[in-house]
Amino acid sequence: MSTVRKSAPARPGVGVDGAVSCVAHETGSSSARRGRLTVLQGTALYIGAVLGTGVIALPALAAQVAGPASLLAWLALVVLSAPLAATFAALGIRFPDAGGVSTYVRNAFGPRAAAVVGWCFYFTVPAGSPAAGMFAGAYVAAAFGGGEHTMIATAAALVLIVSAANAWGLTVSGRLQLVLAALLVGLLLVAVAASAPHARAVNLHPFAPHGWLAVGPAAALLVWSFAGWEAITHLAGEFRHPARDLPLATGIAVVVVGVLYMAVAAASVLVLGPAAGASTAPLAQLLASGVGARAQALTAVAALLLTLGTMNAYFAGAAKLGAALGRDGALPAWLARGSLAGDVPRRSLAVVFALAASMLILVAATGIGTKSLVMMTTGSLVAIYVLGTAAALRLLPRGSAAHRCAAVAFAAVVGLLALTGWYLLWPLAIAACALGYLRMRGNPPRTHA
Repeated sequence: MSTVRKSAPARPGVGVDGAVSCVAHETGSSSARRGRLTVLQGTALYIGAVLGTGVIALPALAAQVAGPASLLAWLALVVLSAPLAATFAALGIRFPDAGGVSTYVRNAFGPRAAAVVGWCFYFTVPAGSPAAGMFAGAYVAAAFGGGEHTMIATAAALVLIVSAANAWGLTVSGRLQLVLAALLVGLLLVAVAASAPHARAVNLHPFAPHGWLAVGPAAALLVWSFAGWEAITHLAGEFRHPARDLPLATGIAVVVVGVLYMAVAAASVLVLGPAAGASTAPLAQLLASGVGARAQALTAVAALLLTLGTMNAYFAGAAKLGAALGRDGALPAWLARGSLAGDVPRRSLAVVFALAASMLILVAATGIGTKSLVMMTTGSLVAIYVLGTAAALRLLPRGSAAHRCAAVAFAAVVGLLALTGWYLLWPLAIAACALGYLRMRGNPPRTHA
């Protein structure tokens, strides 16, 4: 679950240059209004949006599902990132609106479909945030002990902290979010470099211990790590030269994120071997193998800071979205207070907190673990991406490079949607509830989801 809402996949094998060209063909005209974002700043925002909490835990979960063959799933998602990022960049320049994907879906399919997108995001955050908190808790447990009790307690503390901070209007600034993202990048590079001397090719055997079909479920699981390519669309109009800078920032970010993810995933498999799938804190183990056990405490602190920033961003975004949904009639009007810019949406935040706390209690009582929460979340994220790329196919000019990118991205995310298996029931249930609520009200939502 990546760090998004800070301020406001080319044919297989085409690569990053193809992704850039897909956008560049669609953004040839310069914007009349000049923003202040540079290419480097835009790239940093992109990297901060996509590199989130998933990288501190998902290499282990993917290895658990598919063994060393999980590297193929990572590679597939990296390749998918190029046309997906290009599609949203093209949409961002053509439709620069803070509503993001819901705006594109509304323009293409109407307010009911946009309401479904809003519900999918709003009701998925309470499922994903406990998992993110438990990811950080695993690092605290690895450093200080306590096992699952420490994981649950850490997640509960993080949910309370971000809820209280947002209730008082104390959100983490965009600059601090970037600092946290830079901290994560540094941590990843140190972990990979320090553990590299301990890599062993023998750990690649057997390569597919659970069969080749396990690569599909592993790829569906990894969607969590790659969510966030739509985030920069909120800032499309803020670039100094959008037609030139946004495609360039997109291409650079795709390369940097892809290299970092592949490096960490490969290090986890080559260094940790069979133990990679059983690890709840793979980065801590990588650092311990190269630097020593004392590095685990530092890694735990870094994981906590990163997760705090990510959860804060998602709670803030979900709370504001819930208020907007209430204002526009897609949720009860009682939630509408706080929808105006600068207001604190405490009622909507209280709902998000109550749902997240309930989910965490359910996890503690049943022991279902983080994998199920991640799959529920990624099922909704992929559903949102399916609607977003479908909207791109309708909104972008047919025959254009961006339209071709959207076609490839749409086909890929539909495939990922099928791979989510029965977890697809979660976004389907949310969509049914959204449409049922609108039908019960008797009229569609008024403006944006």
